[in-house]
Amino acid sequence: MIEERLKELKIQLPEAAKPSFNYLPVTLHNGVAYVSGQLPKIDGEVRVFGKAGTDVTLDVAREQAQACALQGLACLKDAIGSLDKVERILKVNGYVASAPGFNAQPRVLDAASELLVEIFGEKGRHARAAVGVAELPRNAVVEVELTVAFRD
Repeated sequence: MIEERLKELKIQLPEAAKPSFNYLPVTLHNGVAYVSGQLPKIDGEVRVFGKAGTDVTLDVAREQAQACALQGLACLKDAIGSLDKVERILKVNGYVASAPGFNAQPRVLDAASELLVEIFGEKGRHARAAVGVAELPRNAVVEVELTVAFRD
C-alpha cells in the first residue's frame, strides 16, 4: 500500500493544488493520467525563487524538484482516489529555470526521479526530460509534470 509506504518514508502529501489559470490539474484518458506541471508549493505557496546556478543552489533546486513531484502526486491522488491505483510512472518532464551556463538540469530532476522510485519501487522508474528554461511561472526554479498509468 502506497499510503503505508509514505508513512514509512515520513512523507506527507501536500493539499492538491488548484489551478490559478484555465487548465485541469489532471486529465484522465484510457488509463493514463496526465498531471499538469506542478510548482514547488509549500503550504500552497512557492517559497524559493530565481534561477539554478545563481540564485538557487543545486541542492535547493533538488529539494524543489521533490516538492513538485509530491505536489503532482497529491493532484494525482485527488483525481484517481488512491495512489494504490498507480500501475507505473511513465514519464516525468521537468523544467529548471537556469542561469546561463547552468547545465545540471538532469541532476536537479534526479531528486524527483529518486523520490518516485523510493515511493513506488520499480513502478516508479520512468522515461524523463530535464529541460533548462529562461523563466517559470511565479519565478519558481522548477516545474514538474507526470504521466502515469493507473487502473480503475
